[in-house]
Amino acid sequence: MAEDYVELIYRLEGESSDGVRTVDLVEALAVAQPTVTKTLERLQRDGLVEVEPRRRVLLTDKGRELAQASLERHETIVSFLLAIGVPATHAELDAEGIEHHVSETTLAAMRRFLRR
Repeated sequence: MAEDYVELIYRLEGESSDGVRTVDLVEALAVAQPTVTKTLERLQRDGLVEVEPRRRVLLTDKGRELAQASLERHETIVSFLLAIGVPATHAELDAEGIEHHVSETTLAAMRRFLRR
């Protein structure tokens, strides 16, 4: 879940000059405000985000590194699935599940396949 949150925050940062607000996460994830608040508290304890109450959520350097790695892994899996003929809508949905369970060995094989 931490990877999903930091990846989403990272993506939303690129879409807004005002920063990411808690309400942005609530809307994007379609979950209740308390769920987001509780998760952000845990991410803050883990050193992945800084939360400015009633203002915005910022990724720490550690959070940004995790988000970039997670996004790269996600994009690799989507690209691989598309390359083997999976329709785009399915590739995106399937990647969400696969990305958290794929081994580095399999991910490396996907990257090699895509470089061909």
